[in-house]
Amino acid sequence: MGRKTEYWLLKTEPGEWSWEDQEANGGISKWDGVKNKQAQKYLKSMNIGDLCFFYHSGSKARRIVGVVSVTREWYTDDDDDGGGAVDVKAVGEMRRVVDLAEMKRDEGLKGFVLFKQSRLSVVPVEKGFWDKICEISGGFEGDE
Repeated sequence: MGRKTEYWLLKTEPGEWSWEDQEANGGISKWDGVKNKQAQKYLKSMNIGDLCFFYHSGSKARRIVGVVSVTREWYTDDDDDGGGAVDVKAVGEMRRVVDLAEMKRDEGLKGFVLFKQSRLSVVPVEKGFWDKICEISGGFEGDE
Protein backbone atom coordinates (compact mmCIF):
# COMPACT_ATOMS: atom_id res chain seq x y z
CA MET A 1 0.00 0.00 0.00
CA GLY A 2 1.65 3.26 -1.17
CA ARG A 3 1.70 6.62 0.46
CA LYS A 4 -0.73 9.10 -1.01
CA THR A 5 0.60 12.04 -2.98
CA GLU A 6 0.57 15.39 -1.21
CA TYR A 7 0.24 18.67 -3.05
CA TRP A 8 2.12 21.94 -2.59
CA LEU A 9 2.71 25.35 -4.12
CA LEU A 10 6.24 26.73 -4.52
CA LYS A 11 6.66 30.45 -5.21
CA THR A 12 9.55 31.99 -7.06
CA GLU A 13 10.29 35.39 -8.53
CA PRO A 14 10.69 34.89 -12.30
CA GLY A 15 13.79 37.10 -12.20
CA GLU A 16 15.37 34.76 -9.63
CA TRP A 17 14.26 31.37 -11.01
CA SER A 18 11.63 31.05 -13.72
CA TRP A 19 9.83 28.13 -15.29
CA GLU A 20 12.11 28.61 -18.29
CA ASP A 21 15.14 28.28 -15.98
CA GLN A 22 13.64 25.13 -14.49
CA GLU A 23 13.16 23.53 -17.90
CA ALA A 24 16.56 24.66 -19.20
CA ASN A 25 18.22 23.07 -16.20
CA GLY A 26 17.29 19.59 -17.39
CA GLY A 27 14.11 20.02 -15.40
CA ILE A 28 15.88 19.35 -12.08
CA SER A 29 16.71 21.92 -9.42
CA LYS A 30 17.55 22.33 -5.78
CA TRP A 31 14.72 24.31 -4.12
CA ASP A 32 16.55 26.25 -1.45
CA GLY A 33 16.84 29.74 0.00
CA VAL A 34 13.66 29.38 2.07
CA LYS A 35 14.27 31.23 5.35
CA ASN A 36 10.79 31.39 6.89
CA LYS A 37 10.44 28.67 9.55
CA GLN A 38 6.84 27.78 8.59
CA ALA A 39 7.78 27.48 4.91
CA GLN A 40 10.79 25.33 5.91
CA LYS A 41 8.47 23.11 7.94
CA TYR A 42 6.37 22.56 4.83
CA LEU A 43 9.49 21.71 2.79
CA LYS A 44 10.51 19.22 5.47
CA SER A 45 7.07 17.58 5.15
CA MET A 46 7.50 16.86 1.43
CA ASN A 47 8.06 13.33 0.21
CA ILE A 48 9.41 11.93 -3.03
CA GLY A 49 6.66 11.95 -5.63
CA ASP A 50 4.68 14.84 -4.12
CA LEU A 51 3.51 17.35 -6.73
CA CYS A 52 3.96 21.12 -6.52
CA PHE A 53 2.51 23.98 -8.48
CA PHE A 54 5.31 26.23 -9.77
CA TYR A 55 4.10 29.76 -9.04
CA HIS A 56 5.60 32.96 -10.41
CA SER A 57 5.33 35.70 -7.79
CA GLY A 58 6.24 39.36 -7.93
CA SER A 59 4.56 42.53 -9.07
CA LYS A 60 4.22 41.64 -12.75
CA ALA A 61 3.41 37.94 -12.73
CA ARG A 62 1.41 36.18 -10.03
CA ARG A 63 0.37 32.92 -11.59
CA ILE A 64 0.73 29.16 -11.65
CA VAL A 65 2.81 28.24 -14.68
CA GLY A 66 3.78 24.59 -14.21
CA VAL A 67 4.09 21.50 -12.04
CA VAL A 68 7.20 19.93 -10.50
CA SER A 69 7.59 16.74 -8.50
CA VAL A 70 9.77 16.20 -5.44
CA THR A 71 12.73 13.97 -6.29
CA ARG A 72 14.75 14.34 -3.09
CA GLU A 73 13.41 15.00 0.38
CA TRP A 74 14.69 17.70 2.76
CA TYR A 75 18.45 17.83 3.17
CA THR A 76 21.08 20.30 4.31
CA ASP A 77 24.54 20.98 3.00
CA ASP A 78 27.32 23.50 3.52
CA ASP A 79 25.92 25.88 0.88
CA ASP A 80 22.60 26.43 2.65
CA ASP A 81 23.65 28.88 5.43
CA GLY A 82 21.72 26.90 8.03
CA GLY A 83 18.79 26.23 5.72
CA GLY A 84 18.00 23.23 3.62
CA ALA A 85 16.42 22.19 0.37
CA VAL A 86 14.41 19.66 -1.55
CA ASP A 87 15.10 18.70 -5.15
CA VAL A 88 12.33 19.04 -7.71
CA LYS A 89 11.94 17.99 -11.33
CA ALA A 90 9.74 19.62 -13.94
CA VAL A 91 6.69 17.53 -14.80
CA GLY A 92 5.06 19.92 -17.23
CA GLU A 93 3.86 23.37 -18.07
CA MET A 94 0.25 24.33 -17.34
CA ARG A 95 -1.83 24.10 -20.49
CA ARG A 96 -3.10 27.55 -19.56
CA VAL A 97 -1.52 29.65 -16.81
CA VAL A 98 -3.83 30.54 -13.92
CA ASP A 99 -3.26 33.97 -12.44
CA LEU A 100 -3.92 35.03 -8.87
CA ALA A 101 -6.80 37.37 -9.75
CA GLU A 102 -8.60 34.56 -11.59
CA MET A 103 -8.12 32.19 -8.65
CA LYS A 104 -9.49 34.77 -6.21
CA ARG A 105 -12.63 35.20 -8.33
CA ASP A 106 -13.37 31.46 -8.47
CA GLU A 107 -15.94 30.34 -5.88
CA GLY A 108 -14.43 26.84 -5.88
CA LEU A 109 -11.18 28.23 -4.48
CA LYS A 110 -12.62 30.07 -1.47
CA GLY A 111 -10.38 29.35 1.51
CA PHE A 112 -7.33 28.42 -0.58
CA VAL A 113 -4.28 28.70 1.71
CA LEU A 114 -2.44 30.87 -0.83
CA PHE A 115 -4.93 33.64 -0.06
CA LYS A 116 -4.57 33.23 3.72
CA GLN A 117 -0.79 32.78 3.90
CA SER A 118 0.18 34.95 0.96
CA ARG A 119 3.64 35.83 2.31
CA LEU A 120 4.85 32.21 2.52
CA SER A 121 6.93 30.87 -0.37
CA VAL A 122 5.83 27.27 0.26
CA VAL A 123 2.25 26.26 1.13
CA PRO A 124 0.28 23.02 1.15
CA VAL A 125 -2.54 22.62 -1.38
CA GLU A 126 -5.61 20.57 -0.52
CA LYS A 127 -6.51 17.95 -3.14
CA GLY A 128 -9.83 19.66 -3.95
CA PHE A 129 -8.05 22.94 -4.69
CA TRP A 130 -5.39 21.13 -6.74
CA ASP A 131 -8.10 19.49 -8.84
CA LYS A 132 -9.99 22.79 -9.30
CA ILE A 133 -6.86 24.64 -10.47
CA CYS A 134 -6.04 21.80 -12.86
CA GLU A 135 -9.62 22.00 -14.19
CA ILE A 136 -9.34 25.77 -14.74
CA SER A 137 -6.01 25.40 -16.53
CA GLY A 138 -6.93 22.38 -18.61
CA GLY A 139 -4.30 20.43 -16.69
CA PHE A 140 -0.57 20.34 -17.31
CA GLU A 141 1.70 18.66 -19.81
CA GLY A 142 2.46 15.15 -18.56
CA ASP A 143 -0.69 14.72 -16.46
CA GLU A 144 -1.99 11.81 -18.51
